[in-house]
Amino acid sequence: MKKSLVKITAFLALTALFIGGCNSSKQVVDISDEEKVAFAQSEGDTIDISNEKTEYEITIIEPGFNIWLSSIARPEGYYSQSFMENRNQIFVTNWNIRVLQPQTYNSGLYQLRIDYEANTDYGYEVNYKLYNYFIYFQRKYGQRLGPFVPRI
Repeated sequence: MKKSLVKITAFLALTALFIGGCNSSKQVVDISDEEKVAFAQSEGDTIDISNEKTEYEITIIEPGFNIWLSSIARPEGYYSQSFMENRNQIFVTNWNIRVLQPQTYNSGLYQLRIDYEANTDYGYEVNYKLYNYFIYFQRKYGQRLGPFVPRI
């Protein structure tokens, strides 16, 4: 009995070291000088995204986002619509959880709930801009809205 307890303890210790080692090598998001310029903008950019077919409208008011979108983000066509829809669903879910918990998350960052239905086809442009806003937001404010490192 004592041998198996020692083996289990040794296994758990090795597992803890392995898991701890994985966590300690978290990737740090590198922010380029161009991104720092976009993040430092103080004038509000406003981007309206609308589609008459589905009758939705998204307005993003974020200083520097338009500059970031046009100069740093991957160009339209780089990601497939299904890729962005999947990521947007994860990001929106986590965003909305944070909106509902202002005592836990910064209510200055998470102000309004986002209505995003997984089974609605919002089209490529909306998914592209929403996906890139989430990447911009996470990189600028050091947030994580999912299990993915927010990369460009």
